[in-house]
Amino acid sequence: MTRSPSELLAAAQAWIAGDPDPLTRAELVALCDARDLAALEERMRGLSFGTAGLRGAVGAGSGRMNLAVVIRTAFGIARYLAEQPDSQDRPIVLGFDARPTSRAFAEASAGVLLAAGYSVVAFAGPTATPLCAFLGRELGASVTIVVTASHNPRGDNGYKVYGPDAVQITSPVDVAIARHITQAPAAAHVPRRAVDFDDAPSEGLTLRSANESARYFSAISAAIPASAAGRELSIVHSALHGVGTAPMLRTLADAGFAHVHSVSEQAEPDGTFPTTAFPNPEEPGTLDLALAEANRRSAALLLVSDPDADRLAVAARLDGALAVLDGNQLGALLADYQLSLSPPTPTPLVLSSVVSSPLVAQIAAARGGWHERTHTGFKWLWSAALELERRGRGRFCFAYEEALGYSVFAGVRDKDGIAAGRAVAELAARLVSRGAGLFDRLYELYLEHGLWVSAARSIGLTGADGAARVDAGLSALTSGGAKLGDAPLVRWVDYRSSEPARPPWLGAAALVELELANGERLFVRPSGTEPKLKLYGHVRGAVTSRAHFGRDLLEARRSAAALLEALEKALNLKEAR
Repeated sequence: MTRSPSELLAAAQAWIAGDPDPLTRAELVALCDARDLAALEERMRGLSFGTAGLRGAVGAGSGRMNLAVVIRTAFGIARYLAEQPDSQDRPIVLGFDARPTSRAFAEASAGVLLAAGYSVVAFAGPTATPLCAFLGRELGASVTIVVTASHNPRGDNGYKVYGPDAVQITSPVDVAIARHITQAPAAAHVPRRAVDFDDAPSEGLTLRSANESARYFSAISAAIPASAAGRELSIVHSALHGVGTAPMLRTLADAGFAHVHSVSEQAEPDGTFPTTAFPNPEEPGTLDLALAEANRRSAALLLVSDPDADRLAVAARLDGALAVLDGNQLGALLADYQLSLSPPTPTPLVLSSVVSSPLVAQIAAARGGWHERTHTGFKWLWSAALELERRGRGRFCFAYEEALGYSVFAGVRDKDGIAAGRAVAELAARLVSRGAGLFDRLYELYLEHGLWVSAARSIGLTGADGAARVDAGLSALTSGGAKLGDAPLVRWVDYRSSEPARPPWLGAAALVELELANGERLFVRPSGTEPKLKLYGHVRGAVTSRAHFGRDLLEARRSAAALLEALEKALNLKEAR
C-alpha cells in the first residue's frame, strides 16, 4: 500500500526513535532530512519473516537487515516459544557466519532470548551452518537460529530458523512467529541482556567453538566410510571467503586424503568477499579463481563451498580438462552413490525438488528406493522425509535440489556442503581406483537411464502487463493441443492453486509444470518479490559413445536451450521484457 509523504516520514521517525543503533539511526535521519521519499519507501517497506526466516540488504529501516529488525525478530521468537509446551526445558542454539554484521546480530539475539528466560548455546565464532543445524538436533533445541545470508551478495544478511525437529520452519510456525514480531515493541524497548561472545559465559549462556564439533565429523565418517582406495586423489578446495575451509579440510583429513589444497586467496573467513561481490557458486565467474588454482595444481577434483558451507559446487576432469558439474549432474551421482551405501531395508528414501531432473527418480527406482518430489527448499525435502519415515515408507537416504544443495546423511536435516564434499571425494576416489572419474560414472548412468540435461533461464519482465502476458501464455499452452518444438504438451500441473490430493510438501506455490509427450519437462516459476520469471527445462539427449560424450552433452544442452527458447516464445515473453 502506497503511503503519503507525511505517513512515510512519520513511520520513519517512529522507527528512528526505537532504533538502538546510532549508525542506522543516522542513515534514516539523513534520508528524512533530504526528503528522499523513494529511498525511505524502500527502507520502510517491511522485511517479511517467512519459511526461510529473514534475508535482505543490510541498512536502516524496517525493510533492511539491521540490529532493530533482529532484536524484534528474536523477541517474536521468544514470545512464540512461550506458547509452546516444554520450550523452557530445551536450549536455543545460535550460530552466525562471517559477514560483518553477523556477530552483532547473533549477540543481540542471544541477549533478547536470555532476558526472556531461555538458555542459549552459541558458537562464539563464525561457524558453518551445517554444524549449527547438527548441534540443534543433537541437543534437542527448541529452535536453532543461524545468522547468515548464505550465498547472497556481499551487502546482505539473513536469519535462518530451525524448529524442534531440526528442520527449517514451515507454516504455521512462520506465520505465528511473524505475528509476534509485528506485535513487538520498538527495538530500544525490548528487554535485552548485554552479550559479548569474547567474555566468559554468563548465566544461561554456553559458548562453544566450532572445534568442539567432533560428534558432527564422527557422524559423517560413520555415514560415509572411508575406503583404502584413492587416498592420493589431488583435491583443491575454495571456501569463497566463507567458513568452509576448516570443516572441509577436517572431514577430508578424517578420510585419509593427503593431497588437499586450499585456494589461499579465498580460504579465510572474510564477509567483505574481496575476490567476488556475489559469492554464489552458480554465478558466472565466481569459480574462476578456484578453477585456475585447480588447473595450476593439475587437481583431479575441485570442491567449492558457498560462504556458510551448506552448498557445494564441483568440477572434475572431462577428457582431461576441468569441467563444472551442474546441480542435477552432481545430484544424480550422489543419489547413485548414497544408494550404493544404503541397505535395501528399510526402503531407501530419495527426495528431490520438483524442478530438479527426472533422472534421480529413475536411479532410485532402479536401485529399489522410494522417490518423492517436493517444492524447492530443504524445509520441504526434510519435512517430507520425516513424514514418509513416520508412515513406514522407508528410511532417509538422500535429498537434493538443483541449486547445489545436497543432504547425504541424516545428522543434518538440511543441505550440507561439508558432508556432500566428503561424499564426492569418496566417490571420486573409488572411481580413480578403476581408472575412471566422475564424468565416466555419469556417462554410465546416462547409458543406463538415458541422457538427461537441464537448463534454466531467468527473465526480467517490464511493463504493467508482464504478469498478464505470462498468464495468457500459460492458459494458451494448457488449453489442449499445444506443442513446444516438435513435441505435444500432454500434461500440466498448476501449483498456484491447492489440490487436496497433493501432499503438504506440494501445496499451493507460484509454479506451473509442463510435460511433453517425450517425457521432457518444463517449469515456469514467477518470482514473488520481483518482476521476474524463472524457466527450467529437462530434456533427453542421445548417448553415442564415451569418446564423444563431451559432444553429446553439448548437443543436449543446445536442445535444452532451444526448448526454453520455444517456451519463452509461447509465453510471449519477448514482448513483455
